[in-house]
Amino acid sequence: MTDRGSGLKEPLMAREEPSDLRSTTNLQYAGNGGFNYGAEKDDTTLNVLCKANWLWGGIGTQLRIALPMICVNLLWYSLTVVSIMFVGHFGALALSSASLANSIASVTGTSLLMGMASALETMCGQAYGAKQYRMLGIFLQRALLAVGQDPEIAVAAEEYARWLIPTLFAYASLQPLLKFLQTQSVVLPMALILLTTLLLHILLCWLIIFKLGMGFRGAAISLGISNWLTVVLLASYVKFSPRCKTTWTSFSREAYNGLGSFFKLAIPSAVMLCLEIWSFQVLVILSGLLPDPQLQTSTFTICLTNLIFMYMVPFGLSAAVSTRVSNELGAGHPQAAKFAVKVNVVMAVLEGIVMAILLLLVLHNVDGRAFSNDAKVVEYVYQCMPFLAALVFMDAIQGVLSGVARGCGWQYLGAYTNLGSFYILGLPCATTLAFVFHSNDLGLWIGMIVGMAIKTVTLFLITLFTDWDKQAKKAMERIDSSASTKLPMESNDGQKEDILVC
Repeated sequence: MTDRGSGLKEPLMAREEPSDLRSTTNLQYAGNGGFNYGAEKDDTTLNVLCKANWLWGGIGTQLRIALPMICVNLLWYSLTVVSIMFVGHFGALALSSASLANSIASVTGTSLLMGMASALETMCGQAYGAKQYRMLGIFLQRALLAVGQDPEIAVAAEEYARWLIPTLFAYASLQPLLKFLQTQSVVLPMALILLTTLLLHILLCWLIIFKLGMGFRGAAISLGISNWLTVVLLASYVKFSPRCKTTWTSFSREAYNGLGSFFKLAIPSAVMLCLEIWSFQVLVILSGLLPDPQLQTSTFTICLTNLIFMYMVPFGLSAAVSTRVSNELGAGHPQAAKFAVKVNVVMAVLEGIVMAILLLLVLHNVDGRAFSNDAKVVEYVYQCMPFLAALVFMDAIQGVLSGVARGCGWQYLGAYTNLGSFYILGLPCATTLAFVFHSNDLGLWIGMIVGMAIKTVTLFLITLFTDWDKQAKKAMERIDSSASTKLPMESNDGQKEDILVC
């Protein structure tokens, strides 16, 4: 045990070791992403194999968290994708209107609710790692307490947006519940609940849109019903499942006591997420100011929907690294958190390459037809695929790095990064190219790529120069400010079995 006043013991990876450590130490893979020390042996081949086992062992550990979260994210966003697919087959006007309505709903509500709920990734994750299980329920309660266009398009969008209002209220409860379960790695039940909801949502869309004759507005009604159904099922699971009996006990007045500390993290979380989401929604609105707005907005809607849908894979990795990093920092294992970051960045690069190739070689002829019967729209989507592939690759990397930021509680740094990347550089670049140099949609795409590239590089540099021991101390202080009991703090000596000395 370390003394709370003296901070962490000297980290394992920072200790001075003999300069020939790599060639004299026989590291044996422990099968859990780490190594044990064996007899000294000068064997370069063995060291190479150990490093490979270290990497693949870590990847296996992270995939056990990431894969179910990827399924959860894909299933959750599929509710929106299915609705947009149904709407798209009513024509370019209906698709453009639904896109504009979704943009308005995102800017005015959903992104803010999602961002504030992201504070739970830091607070619940670190509390769970510190074994302060009761505080997870308190944090969840605090989150629940807190939480110029073409005229023809605008009129239809206003009607669609009105029917999206019930969905906003559902999000206010849905997002905290998802984060609460995610930080405990309770992901399989979430996946099953969302799969059930998605299957019912498809049937519901068909019934309300076609059988009841509600038209494109029926997609918004179905989305609201499906989201509320998800809330009810998740809340029932939290209430009655044995998996949550130590983290959710009952409603407590204690939830009101720390609202200030929650908002201190929730507001930067909301700003961080909103700044990024809003920048893409601004581009959708700008596309409506280009020549042939129905074509341009429809194309941007399909491409953006595909980008977000494919982002659900790195978003699963992001959730996994956020959970692992916050848990390890809360438990006092800074070097294990650093190890998780390294593994997830490698996985993100590989995933980004695979998804970009898949988009260029396999899905380029499918995406447009899945959303629209308009030949011009389908052809325009095909032409945008190279730009979309570049964004998908960078999105994979920045998504994981954003998860690191949430796990550490760096949301304020993420907010500054998004502000500079998208609003000081990306959007001005897009606007100038599109409207001053008359590059139209090409200029908007280039601006998006510039903003995303700058964000990715900035987050990478912040992560590269992070003091992980300092982050673990901050995690202790954050949990201590909300819990009266002292937290267990293990020294880094306990990490020897889990971390490779680099």
